[in-house]
Amino acid sequence: MIIRKYKIKSGEESAFAAGLAAKRASGAAGVDERVAEILADVKSRGYEAVREYSLKPAPFDGVEPYELTRVQIDEIASSCDPRLYSVMERSAANVRDYQSRLLPQSRVWSTELGELGQLVRPLNRVGIYVPGGTAAYPSSVLMTAVPAKVAGVSEIVMCTPPTSNLNAACVAAAKIAGVDRIFALGGVQAIAAMAYGAGPVPRADKIVGPGNAFVAAAKRLVFGEVDIDMIAGPSEIFIVADDNANPIFAAADMLSQAEHDKLAAAILATDSAAFADAVIAELERRLPELPRSEIAASSLSDYGAVAVCDNLDSAVALANCVAPEHLELITADPHSLLNSIQNAGAIFVGGFSPEPLGDYSAGPSHVLPTNGTARFFSALSVDSFIKRTSLVCATERGIQNEAERIAKFARAEGLEAHAKSAELRLCK
Repeated sequence: MIIRKYKIKSGEESAFAAGLAAKRASGAAGVDERVAEILADVKSRGYEAVREYSLKPAPFDGVEPYELTRVQIDEIASSCDPRLYSVMERSAANVRDYQSRLLPQSRVWSTELGELGQLVRPLNRVGIYVPGGTAAYPSSVLMTAVPAKVAGVSEIVMCTPPTSNLNAACVAAAKIAGVDRIFALGGVQAIAAMAYGAGPVPRADKIVGPGNAFVAAAKRLVFGEVDIDMIAGPSEIFIVADDNANPIFAAADMLSQAEHDKLAAAILATDSAAFADAVIAELERRLPELPRSEIAASSLSDYGAVAVCDNLDSAVALANCVAPEHLELITADPHSLLNSIQNAGAIFVGGFSPEPLGDYSAGPSHVLPTNGTARFFSALSVDSFIKRTSLVCATERGIQNEAERIAKFARAEGLEAHAKSAELRLCK
């Protein structure tokens, strides 16, 4: 069988989800140690170290890093398929509209103390990492750069490996999204350069974007020096469906994630054994038609699952335990399930809301929490590129009314100077 089928009884959801997670938990031995060495070297020696690593042969770039001029950006972007360019412009417009509606505003209000509030300010500079080669995804450029631009980020810097021919679609997407500077620079050394600042590469406040295991480790290790979007893992989809759903749709959507990566996970939870069998049959029929069938087959075999649950409540409970990146609800009344969903990066409601709609054109960013981190992480959005600063503006009467309580609290913690600071405001 192309994918394993399981019978899950109510109450077994957590244990089953833990088993799925354990299968995907695999460490890359030595990755952190090697990445840490490169990061420390770049932090110490700056651009000299960046250049040395870039010039090394595979798995490094083997090419001199450089910054693209505006003329080069325009020339490369102009070589992009005009129809694709138009599609990307439409996608960027959708993302821009969606993110603009989420943009928070500064607020100030009056209280007995005086004025309290919150100031909303954008980050100054954001770094975007874009993989090269076969893993180049111009959609990820739009999904990271456009929300940053909407948030008001002053400068967006993009790093992408200096392949012999830079991906025209990625450069075009960067132009459409308003990326300010593009460096032909890849790998851990690119993350280090953006984290610490190195030569012409300026230090960023935050680094976002996908990458291989080494890039992911580098982002995790520089967190604290700079902010990052999230610790991203392989893509995943979880579908909750009943026998009203179309098995062709469900199978197609599972394959859309399985073709990403051999480590990707496609999971179906249903209350209908007949529907489960129909989806499995459809997977077996459609898999050989895919150009990336070998990758998809490995993903389905190793990390995919079809779970037949006692009822839809159990299927939803399983989804909450898995906390998937993408969650599709394909049932007779999918909206009735929404209040029960607690953990998901993005929810796609109904049979006409396939996950690829979110990948490319709906509007929300497709940069989403994976590996169960939707329990505490959120989708990338304008919120990811702003800072919130608390504002306190007390009147003379306000602090005098509060001073004795502050002093009492401070002395309970042994902080006499804190108490005196408040009590001094009582003096006329």
